[in-house]
Amino acid sequence: MVPGLLLCLGITVVAQGLQAGEEHLTGHPYVEALVLAILLGTAVRTAWVPGARFKAGIAFSAKQVLEVAVTLLGAAVSLGAIVASGSALLAGIVGAVALTILASCALCRALGLPVRMALLIACGNAICGNSAIAAVAPVIGADSRDVAAAIAFTAVLGVLMVLGLPLFVPLVGFSEHQYGVLAGLTVYAVPQVLAATVPVGPLATQVGTLVKLVRVLMLGPVVLALSLYASRLPASRATGKATPGSAQGSAKGSTKGSAASRPGFFKLVPWFILGFLALASLRSLGLIPDAWIAPISRLAGFLTIVSMAALGLGVDVRVLAQVGGRVTVAVTASLLVLLAIAILLIRGLGLG
Repeated sequence: MVPGLLLCLGITVVAQGLQAGEEHLTGHPYVEALVLAILLGTAVRTAWVPGARFKAGIAFSAKQVLEVAVTLLGAAVSLGAIVASGSALLAGIVGAVALTILASCALCRALGLPVRMALLIACGNAICGNSAIAAVAPVIGADSRDVAAAIAFTAVLGVLMVLGLPLFVPLVGFSEHQYGVLAGLTVYAVPQVLAATVPVGPLATQVGTLVKLVRVLMLGPVVLALSLYASRLPASRATGKATPGSAQGSAKGSTKGSAASRPGFFKLVPWFILGFLALASLRSLGLIPDAWIAPISRLAGFLTIVSMAALGLGVDVRVLAQVGGRVTVAVTASLLVLLAIAILLIRGLGLG
């Protein structure tokens, strides 16, 4: 695995260096290292096809490394902040995420996108962009082309959201508090929330960050639900096989048809989801020291970037270009749905 791992690590280091350059020049990473890694990986794959000796390390980085990263994300989740934020705001966040996923999936399917691509786009827009896409992908058995396409187009719209969302303050007449809620509900990444709210004011930044963190917490329940739903998904178009969590997959190695119809718990719920929930529980109980949270989060972020570099190395740009038009429309429509739902919830619940 060493050659493939080293290649992914090299791309990761370059991506982090580019993000550091952005922060030095602009103060904010408008295009994060996670996105840069997949773009760099795709560029490398376009210019040069890695040989057979790289395949094992790239495959390990794209799957197992990503699963470890998702597990570590649970250590940064605390239920205390959720309870303190208030029942109305909590209900609004849960409602916004649920409605956006359902509406986005319906839109994507209406546009003719495969069900896995629809789920990736819906979860990316509804929860936390690239991180949600990366977490959902192994659960539903999405192939690298779908993951790369969803992340690429979501990344572009993420930057546009940061630049354009402050225009909503005069257009919709929101208070600074309400704008913070809007930013937290719609902007993809925490650094992007900061970039979108700092120009408006400190209250918008504080509220937006809190709402965003609560919204990220929805990743756990959503991924858990999808792991249970994965058995109903059709065969993957890339492999012609069932998803890892599917009944067919759980029957692998078994000669009994009944075994496929009754997959065990650990086949339905991937180990890294259980790990995520376990770390979140430990964090909420105060068993993970505060001093550990930042290093664990940094490690999770680094491993996610490594896995995105691996995904980029598996992308054929020509295939990505073929699906670009429909995916662009789907991601844009899904984002507009999220904005509409967020505005309606803010007005309806009287937040701020």
